[in-house]
Amino acid sequence: MTLESVHQRKENFVGGEWVPSADTIPVEDLADGGVFAEVAAATPEQAEAAVTAAHDAKRAMRETTIVQRVEWLNAIADGLVARKDELAGVIVREAGKPISSGRGEVDSAAERFRRAAEEARNNQGEFIEGTTSGHEGWQAIVKPQPIGTVLCVTPYNYPLATTALQVAPALAAGNSVVLKPATKTPVSGAILAEVIAEAGLPEGGFNFVSGEASDIGDVLAGDDRINAIALTGSSGAGKHVARESGMVNLHMELGGNAPAIVFPDADLESAAADSAKGSFKYAGQRCSAISRVLAHDEIHDELVERIEAQMDDWQPGDLFDEETAIGPLISDDQADWVEELIDDAVEKGATLVRGGERDGKTIQPALLADVPHDARILHEEQFGPVAVVARFSDEDEALGIANGGDLGLDAAVFTADHDRAMRLADAIEAGAVRINGAPSHGLGDIPFGGVKDSGIGREGIGYSIEAFTTTKSIVL
Repeated sequence: MTLESVHQRKENFVGGEWVPSADTIPVEDLADGGVFAEVAAATPEQAEAAVTAAHDAKRAMRETTIVQRVEWLNAIADGLVARKDELAGVIVREAGKPISSGRGEVDSAAERFRRAAEEARNNQGEFIEGTTSGHEGWQAIVKPQPIGTVLCVTPYNYPLATTALQVAPALAAGNSVVLKPATKTPVSGAILAEVIAEAGLPEGGFNFVSGEASDIGDVLAGDDRINAIALTGSSGAGKHVARESGMVNLHMELGGNAPAIVFPDADLESAAADSAKGSFKYAGQRCSAISRVLAHDEIHDELVERIEAQMDDWQPGDLFDEETAIGPLISDDQADWVEELIDDAVEKGATLVRGGERDGKTIQPALLADVPHDARILHEEQFGPVAVVARFSDEDEALGIANGGDLGLDAAVFTADHDRAMRLADAIEAGAVRINGAPSHGLGDIPFGGVKDSGIGREGIGYSIEAFTTTKSIVL
């Protein structure tokens, strides 16, 4: 599917066929404004048909061999690489990422399909002999089986890489899949759908429906033929889906508000560089972004100066320029939200050291210092290019700030004291803690996910395959 054909086809992929839709969704071009594509707006009936097709394909998918699944996954990876330039350009336009980030996302997505192929070979169960009184001579084959039909609901910020992290493990485990991409970034998902369609899965093994969540979200999540739901999004979206879905396996990575705690014995230059990267990369629109830097009183001012010195490397510009570091926010509403949080912090006594100017959806990277502990930006997910620096006086105070609130996805600790690092890593309420570095989820070798309102379960290629698998014991 070329970019031009995405303009023209306006179809969903259901039951092995591209199905036209009467209505369409315009996709805004964040690189230069206007509309660069239109995709199908699935009706509730088409969403239900996608679930029906996936449900009907469950047996065919379950009976596929590991060898077949490995071939599919590698073919999908090859298909993504073959269309790398096209996909990278789409990601630039629909997600507002610089071209270098777009290319990197395609590479990441392809590698996730390849790694899922590798992990599929390892998902083969075990043999157990009875070892308790009365069970002598018992033998059991403990066999992994696909959970059934997996609904994948993906976010706008990594429209291809996160989709790969959901879809690849679901297919590797032998499940049928229904993919519903984010409404603001559906074009890369549509191209992925065609790549998967060419891989040779059974009809209905993979289905793609684009549409407004308000129109088809509850139809998909509330269908009792769905056996597992993978969702990456806000905590509010996760809670809503949990209420609608009932007794299904939930696999959710939700909101984040990652603290980075910096002690006087840390390498401050490294801490400043990682704080800037963690705050500004993709204009802060990442669940793993550093949302608040907690700096010890002794080094607060110096750390602020060092972060400011890093800011020239994180400036918006032409998204197709190889040197551009960040782009606009996804929408005017998101820019409004970030401005609101900055204004609240300044009104409560924070110092706006640099940045914060707005031009449309673009907000200049901002640095806030001496942020008071009652500022909303310390406690609410901002999803914007703002480095937020607040003071603390001792370890207990830092831990109290870090654990305040309802989110707990990622965190970071910068210190040369190994014992302190491990003590805080154990005490911080988060799914992952990075020592002397900004949080990063990588390709999925290491599990990641949140506590509290930041999610359910752990993502990662092998870990997600396990989440999309059920265990059957055959006892002899």
